[in-house]
Amino acid sequence: MKKIERAKKLVWDHHQVFQCPVCQHAFSKLSGNSLVCEQGHTIDFNRHGYLHFLNTQGTTEYDREMFLSRRKLLNAGLFRPIVEQVNEIIPEDPQTILDVGTGEGTPLVQLASFRNNKDFYVGFDISKPGITLATQLDVDAFFCIADLRHLPFADHSFDTILELFSPSDYREFNRVLKDNGTLIKVIPNAGYLLELRHLLYGDHNQHYDYDNSKVLKLFKKHYPNASVVRVRYQFELPSSLVTDMIKMTPMSWGKDVHQPTKTELENLNSVTVDVSLLVAKKEKSKI
Repeated sequence: MKKIERAKKLVWDHHQVFQCPVCQHAFSKLSGNSLVCEQGHTIDFNRHGYLHFLNTQGTTEYDREMFLSRRKLLNAGLFRPIVEQVNEIIPEDPQTILDVGTGEGTPLVQLASFRNNKDFYVGFDISKPGITLATQLDVDAFFCIADLRHLPFADHSFDTILELFSPSDYREFNRVLKDNGTLIKVIPNAGYLLELRHLLYGDHNQHYDYDNSKVLKLFKKHYPNASVVRVRYQFELPSSLVTDMIKMTPMSWGKDVHQPTKTELENLNSVTVDVSLLVAKKEKSKI
């Protein structure tokens, strides 16, 4: 089955999850390669098999090369223990799962590999290069380009929202999350990629250290009963992926970033992965 045909079937089988980004009404029919809402607005599947829900092209600093480097590292297992822990938190019964800022989609593929294959997965991002790469993955998931602030999904449509190192809009999350649904936000701790951070910045630079306290405080303001699960481990970095390690992270974009020497790169043979999983249940009183 062609990508576009598979995507059309997947979306129409779960069309109640989606809503028109123009009028917020439900989609009422699938006509050719177009979804049509109750008010007659249409949105077309493109040849890659995804829907572009933005009114603009969308802009991001994350390009195709960055996402390809990220995919190499993730396929080598960089985030696999994180995804394993996420799977431990998500209930075993079939879920409708939204991956916020899915990028090129590999974490969602890894999560699906741990699951019972009865879930419905949706990954979205603002990045066209990322979503185009995601549609190439062999996974029964639907990917789309969408705005975090105006999600093209119906109220109370997801059992689980996963957000891995991405921005948040808690009002929108609460809107699309089912009552008693689970929100899992993954944030870096001070030790995250510490070796890389110290390689790229001197100890006088503001980027030399990292503090997630503001993000954690805001999350707990929205979800006072949230729990925190820490995941920390060393990832052995193959020499062939050192350059990709630097390419995949915005740490290397700073104006004061140090350009590592050949010897420094050769000595970068492991990195610390240190994150916190912020886990919350949506209460019925939330909108």
